[in-house]
Amino acid sequence: MSSLLSSDVPSSSVPAVIVGGGPAGLMAAETLAAAGCRVELYDAMPSVGRKFLLAGKGGLNLTHSEPIEPFFLSRYGERREQVAPWLARFSPQALREWAQGLGVSTFVGSSGRVFPAEMKAAPLLRSWLHRLREAGVRFHMRHRWQGWGEDGSLRFASPAGEQRVQAGAVVLALGGASWPRLGSDGAWVPLLEARAVQVARLRPSNCGFDVAARGPGGCGWSEHFQSRFAGEPLKSVVLTHAGTDGQSFSRQGEFVVTGTGIEGSLVYAASARLRDEIERHGSATLELDLMPGWDPARVLSEVAHPRGARSLSSHLQSRLHLKGVKMGLLRELLDAEAFADPARLARAIKGLPLRLVAPRPIEEAISTAGGVRLEALDEQLMLKALPGVFCAGEMLDWEAPTGGYLLSACFASGRVAGAAAAAWQQGGSRAG
Repeated sequence: MSSLLSSDVPSSSVPAVIVGGGPAGLMAAETLAAAGCRVELYDAMPSVGRKFLLAGKGGLNLTHSEPIEPFFLSRYGERREQVAPWLARFSPQALREWAQGLGVSTFVGSSGRVFPAEMKAAPLLRSWLHRLREAGVRFHMRHRWQGWGEDGSLRFASPAGEQRVQAGAVVLALGGASWPRLGSDGAWVPLLEARAVQVARLRPSNCGFDVAARGPGGCGWSEHFQSRFAGEPLKSVVLTHAGTDGQSFSRQGEFVVTGTGIEGSLVYAASARLRDEIERHGSATLELDLMPGWDPARVLSEVAHPRGARSLSSHLQSRLHLKGVKMGLLRELLDAEAFADPARLARAIKGLPLRLVAPRPIEEAISTAGGVRLEALDEQLMLKALPGVFCAGEMLDWEAPTGGYLLSACFASGRVAGAAAAAWQQGGSRAG
């Protein structure tokens, strides 16, 4: 390594340091470099952007096309007021224009989500890294941050042993704790807490859930249902959750049955409220409308229609087109008395209760809730307890559903933190 790793390098000659090579860290690096700062980026993994690449495997959802007000900002829940200034600095439209500047055109899908024309993350990341290197950003892979030394230097465990770096400004963009094999393992939490930084407990977000077992205790589907339907999608259903907080959620979409419960885009959209209610009360009950677009009277009429010699399953398939996993769910969750009562059965088809008892483990989640409390930062995302140290991305205490909202705020927070770090470094102060 160069002399920049010597702990006696004067602060005026050291670069700005980015710790973490995800979207927020890379955006901070770009912003710093554009301001004329020398930038050194460190990451624990062999290459940067690993979770970003994984997110783009099924089609990279960069952002969303819906209006900022009232829709887009509402996706950040109780943190909308704090996230709004980030997006004012780097809006979803600005993100699309930025991608175009990398030679990556975007389009708006039928759902309003914004994707690269090639639907992949790799071309964008390759072009971005090429531009960053041309701007002078230097990358140090397999360098795991270990906190600070007694002299205020940043400590890294590297293949060559411990390395120490003095920095004029530091941007931490270390991610949350989901997908630890890709580098987001939450190992930074005790390092910041040791420096009196307030950190909210990391919790799963955009996650699946385990369902209550039909028998006493435990969780999960019956063996019969699991063996037949695990991995099957439930399409065109409405998920409704009337929380104990008086707020209600209702949305149409689809999700997937898992071996122990449910997951997928419709579940992720409600995951924060479901998780919070489980934490407060031990479980959360949602309702599924298996026949959206059919009013209850019509459903009852078809259920009660004489079926002659046909089985009930054949009758429901013929009259309501109910079959497969939807029919399996009814069998799994209703008792024999409900199937014998047309009114009860019709009500269940339009509002099938499903009790959830636990979110899936955080390492399976798409993203993380919790992190560095926004109250521990100033408006420029600098830690109040550590002047010259800025934070960005998923390691901050905010969350959002999938649909482009996560990436939008990560990019935007990286832009804010990078600009503030540049101003700090050029002001001649030292971080730590």
